[in-house]
Amino acid sequence: MTQPTSDSGTAAGSNVRVGVRTRSLADARLQFVRQLGATDVFVDHADVEEEPDDFNDRDGGETLAVGRDRIPTVEELVTARERVEAAGLSLTGIQSLPYSLYGDIMFGRDGADTALDQITTLIRNLGEAGVPILGYQWNPRGVVPMRTTPVTLRGEAVGTAFDLDELDDPDALAPGLDRAYTEAEFWDNYERFLETVLPVAEEAGVRLALHPVDPPVLESLGGIPRLFRNVENFERAMDLVPSDNHGLKLCLGCFSQMGEDVEAVLRRFGERDDIVFIHFRDVVGTVPKFHETFVDEGNFHTADVVRTLDDIGYDGVVIPDHVPKMAGDDDWRHRARAFTVGYLRGVVDSVASER
Repeated sequence: MTQPTSDSGTAAGSNVRVGVRTRSLADARLQFVRQLGATDVFVDHADVEEEPDDFNDRDGGETLAVGRDRIPTVEELVTARERVEAAGLSLTGIQSLPYSLYGDIMFGRDGADTALDQITTLIRNLGEAGVPILGYQWNPRGVVPMRTTPVTLRGEAVGTAFDLDELDDPDALAPGLDRAYTEAEFWDNYERFLETVLPVAEEAGVRLALHPVDPPVLESLGGIPRLFRNVENFERAMDLVPSDNHGLKLCLGCFSQMGEDVEAVLRRFGERDDIVFIHFRDVVGTVPKFHETFVDEGNFHTADVVRTLDDIGYDGVVIPDHVPKMAGDDDWRHRARAFTVGYLRGVVDSVASER
């Protein structure tokens, strides 16, 4: 896989790279990303209704569809990788599995075997195409609320928010469910998933990266257990079926929402070598009520977190996640994303210079 050139924005001696997530792989989008000084691209799958932001493609052009009965071929993945590399960037992974691919496994439904076959095919194809990371979560998008009423930030920018009090009845069954599920059932189904996919990932040379449940509120919501809501459950996930090809899509914002000390979380999982890549965002407040904000505001201090990454020897990518919507933004929120990439690059370079 082609590595970014020396003017990519990666500080000399630093192991922290700044990347982006994007649905579009159009030339204009990739050119813009390169101009920002980002180095790595994670592709958002085509099931955009599952994501908190609207990833409609202003720039037109190429996308990479990933969903139930739509697994990209090796040829399609190679084409996408070469397209990204031609822009001076690296196609580092697929941001996340869509819920349509893992929902039947999560709930232990009849379609679980078919879903597992499709996911393992995807992993093999990624390995053969030289795309090293597949993010995933265990959180049914669109089934239970992820956010409630947005909030106004500085300069009338808009940020997403969650307030448990806005839910009419958190115990009411989510649409499509005929009963509540237990944590034991979900852990059993999750273990089956790991036992099936991790040997394939090891053979293919692909790392799987687990994202926290968002919001990490309550043990169950809508009759659905919220397994990955705390640090202890993440350690259990990593230990359930031990593998060097399994780790975390460590979302700083989610751990901040939990009320955790994110620097301590980074050290804890850094010592275990469990961090695959990082979602770099923050919130104001903690569950049951919080809102997302700009990267230079929030519960933690950005520079201290980057210093911690430097201390633990993190060798990987940080990517902006749910950026606010600024005046004049398109659906990808290009202005807010550009501000966040630039801010993170500046902090990474400053921390490297302290060394």
